[in-house]
Amino acid sequence: MSGAKTSRSATAVTTAVVLAAVLAGCGAAPWAEGGDGPSPSASETTAPTPVPNDLSTGSTQRTLTAGAVTATVDYWSELPMDKWTASALKPLKLSLVTTVTPADGQKVFLQRATMVAVPGNASGALAPLEPQTDQATTPPGYLVLSPYSYSQQFTVGAVPDEATFVTLELTYDFLVQTTPTSSEYAKQTATDTITVAIAH
Repeated sequence: MSGAKTSRSATAVTTAVVLAAVLAGCGAAPWAEGGDGPSPSASETTAPTPVPNDLSTGSTQRTLTAGAVTATVDYWSELPMDKWTASALKPLKLSLVTTVTPADGQKVFLQRATMVAVPGNASGALAPLEPQTDQATTPPGYLVLSPYSYSQQFTVGAVPDEATFVTLELTYDFLVQTTPTSSEYAKQTATDTITVAIAH
């Protein structure tokens, strides 16, 4: 009888050992316990939003329409983009020329050009800088009908350190002769927006 009891006890002990080993193999994964494990998937990693830059290639050209007037504007900066820092004086150059439809001989004049620089970041727009305006000094304005063009440089001043880009809001006020010999003019306004990244 004692031999049978010993055999049953040995069997019970063996079963318990095997069961413990199986349970140990079903434990939590190492990374779930804070150990080394696979890195989070790419979908779980939030990448920073790219900052737009209309001058990333050094220049850009826009075609603007204001009533009968079509303006072609070239923008560029002689300051490299990696130098467009928050504290730097950042020049924006532009050259503008227009056509008019129908082209019956009437002229087109630029009465005023205005730029407002609005710094911003991922959280939104920051306080705008003071507007810069080039007001024509001779009436009715600067002749900008092709082949005559208008050139100007505006300068973006210092912006807050937290700014990651600056939006340049440009407004062009044109006067168009009502007839080729008329001293009466129709006013047309074109607007444009240029976004430039701030280097950090």
